[in-house]
Amino acid sequence: MVSPLAALGVSTPVLAAPMAGGPTTPALVTAAARANSLGFLAGGYRTADALAEQIAEVRSDGARFGVNLFAPNPVPVDPEAFRRYALSIAPEARSHGIDILTTGIVEDDDHWSDKIDLLLSDPVPVVSFTFAVPEAAVIAALRAAGTLVVQTVTSAAEARLAAEAGVDVLAVQASAAGGHSGTLTPQRIPAPVPLTDLLGEVRQAVPLPLVAAGGAATPADVTGALRAGAAAVMVGTVLLRADEAGTSRPHKAALADPARRRTVVTRAFTGRPARALRNGFTDRYTDLAPAGYPALHHLTSPMRKAAAAADDPERINLWAGTGYRHATAEPAGRILERLASGL
Repeated sequence: MVSPLAALGVSTPVLAAPMAGGPTTPALVTAAARANSLGFLAGGYRTADALAEQIAEVRSDGARFGVNLFAPNPVPVDPEAFRRYALSIAPEARSHGIDILTTGIVEDDDHWSDKIDLLLSDPVPVVSFTFAVPEAAVIAALRAAGTLVVQTVTSAAEARLAAEAGVDVLAVQASAAGGHSGTLTPQRIPAPVPLTDLLGEVRQAVPLPLVAAGGAATPADVTGALRAGAAAVMVGTVLLRADEAGTSRPHKAALADPARRRTVVTRAFTGRPARALRNGFTDRYTDLAPAGYPALHHLTSPMRKAAAAADDPERINLWAGTGYRHATAEPAGRILERLASGL
């Protein structure tokens, strides 16, 4: 099957994943393009206006690029469980001068309609979706505007739903991925299926082109995923320490800390399953955190921002996939080219 990425001029089949919350910057996306790859601006947690500014910045550099959005898939939090959890973590927030006990429950859709309107009025080459499959009408409208539509899936069943909705490409995300799982059923922790096995299951289910994601951190990982049927591989964690990444200083330092020996899947920070380096917060609250996204994200966000500013790695979400040991402090283009060196 011919990869639709070839039509975009992508000759390095190692793509830069979108990493919301700061790590993905326009400079990182531009660096990927200069390496003949493709990077995705992270639209999650941004307003449409803020996203439009980043799109304009990348366009001014003449870079090919994509945009990723969080499609609404709310997990409403139980109010009593929310209050209990807020009470539990209040001392952590107070240590940085944050009072979270006055925080109300916020159940928003991350400016979904405004961002779709932006991408329809000012189309971009590629749009990818995570957390949910948008309505077929939204997908059809984007495709009619000339945009390639990519959907994140974590199982063969999700792949079938995405194919039925009319997407062009599937980003097949294994559980080894860092940050949030793209699962459509976040009430459950995704099964730990190896990436190459998951690619095989999805290939049998649907005929769409596949981009492999989740745990790929070495040239051997890349070649293995391509041999398993992927048209390209998407990497994120290995770029977190890149020169162009906007990753916070304590997060970058934690990735290089030999004392950090494992990752965990936790709801403690956002109420949705996400893989992070183990730290004090995950140790204390993973078992206490209720399901509830985006309510828990909004609850803990002020604490996390204050902790990052204070160089406190024990109270921030140290998102990381299982290949975090391979994250290096160097230009992103060099990282992408090295990962493709075995081809």
